[in-house]
Amino acid sequence: MEQYEPDRLSPAQVAAMRRSVRNGRAAMTRRSLLRASTGGALALGGLGALSACGIPAAGKSQGGVSADDHSAKEKVVNFSNWPEYIDVDDSGKNHPTLDAFRRRTGITVKYTEDINDNDEFFGKIQPQLAAGQDTGRDLIVVTDWLAARMIRLGYVQKLDASHLPHAFANLSDQFRSPDWDPGRAYSYPWQGISTVVAFNKKALDGVEVKSVSDLLDNPALKGRVGLLTEMRDTVGMTMLDMGKDPAKFTDDDYDAVIARLQKAVDKGQIRRFTGNDYTSDLSKGDLAACVAWAGDIVQLQADNPDVSYVIPDSGYMTSTDNMLIPNKARHKTNAERLIDYYYEPEPAAQLAAYINYVSPVADVKPYLAKIDKSAADNPLILPDKAMQAKSHAFRSLSSKEETAYQQKFAKLTGA
Repeated sequence: MEQYEPDRLSPAQVAAMRRSVRNGRAAMTRRSLLRASTGGALALGGLGALSACGIPAAGKSQGGVSADDHSAKEKVVNFSNWPEYIDVDDSGKNHPTLDAFRRRTGITVKYTEDINDNDEFFGKIQPQLAAGQDTGRDLIVVTDWLAARMIRLGYVQKLDASHLPHAFANLSDQFRSPDWDPGRAYSYPWQGISTVVAFNKKALDGVEVKSVSDLLDNPALKGRVGLLTEMRDTVGMTMLDMGKDPAKFTDDDYDAVIARLQKAVDKGQIRRFTGNDYTSDLSKGDLAACVAWAGDIVQLQADNPDVSYVIPDSGYMTSTDNMLIPNKARHKTNAERLIDYYYEPEPAAQLAAYINYVSPVADVKPYLAKIDKSAADNPLILPDKAMQAKSHAFRSLSSKEETAYQQKFAKLTGA
């Protein structure tokens, strides 16, 4: 495949990266109490439907650079993920789902929590990828915009659909075909991330909050509103509120959103732009309402009944953290087997019960209900079809757009 040079980071992108490291989604707590565990496994399903629903068969388009696959002789997968983003037993040392995978397949997963920020991690592995070298990793988890960049640069391998029967069959329609990876030829979601409007009922004291417009325009909330430092979340939610589509917007649309947000900043409506450090302010009532990540709200509600949320009629933003196989990975087939394993309902349910993010696995609800009924009934963890229909994803950006948009957003937030 033609070798590309990686996108260079602009000062605005570097500033965005630093915000993320300090208090963005990179700093989020990806855990909850695991109240129970499940065992057992499902038998592999049939492969007959793999060509349906837009999932391309293996070998029909060019992917990244493969290596000799040592999966048959080396029963291992080297898996890099974010901290506290997988189930852990009471000892804090073992991962029950990975242990079950090893017992069933004989494949040992060497699990490393070495991804703390997307750009930081990409900077770590990019020199090896650019040189056509093995990164030492068979499977990585990165957020959708970085997954899009890596696919565009030819840094990841095309998946073999014949190794992914459960992933194909059980992937939620909500995540089936993003514009940066149509048909999921190169990636599958690890977990989904929803952005909603949250509030503290006690702090609102009867003020109604149903939309981003309420946050930006209601004088009763002046100085008590929080927005996120993640550009795609804050801009995307405001864009939806203005009747624009985050999947199809123009430069003019983006500028209109920045202008509207700037007006709210200028009149003192916004208390501050935050990473997930908004959680303390929201729980205490210093923030009456804010744009928030659903995973945080699930955990806050466990301790504070005053914290609640609303899905605006205009919709909400969703993104994904995604599993990809880098170029030159030694154990591609083993990695694909691990991807597919997490699309079986039982391990998917065990994972969702522990970390409380949006499960990308359809029909997992009865399995999750056996572990934690309240989690199974929570639409922030398992969105119903009505909620899924309101979800929107931010479109892929070119390097030029990324630089320009981050500069404008950084100026707005004072970063």
